[in-house]
Amino acid sequence: MGGELLEAAQAGPDDVVLVWEGRDVMAVRLPQLSESLDHVLSAMERTYGSPLSGLDRRAKQSVVRTLEARGAFAVRHGVETVASALGVSRFTVYNYINYANEQRAREAGGG
Repeated sequence: MGGELLEAAQAGPDDVVLVWEGRDVMAVRLPQLSESLDHVLSAMERTYGSPLSGLDRRAKQSVVRTLEARGAFAVRHGVETVASALGVSRFTVYNYINYANEQRAREAGGG
């Protein structure tokens, strides 16, 4: 998701300091979640080999399913960001999320 390794002494208040045997050895700076979503969307475009807005409905549903599993919709304005990348409305993204949840429930129920 685009984290950055730092010397422990460079760690800021929002960084994660890794401790080994009681010593601060390294820090990890995680990107803002909204930046991470942009990275994930760019990676998905590379995977599909085209802009996400050009995908068919089934592929867009798959993208939403993957993004939901990665927590993309917990990010502020996540639905809006994804809707824009897919070239669909927020309402459509919510429909895709509901569809994915229904599919998972059917699979978990065995039929």
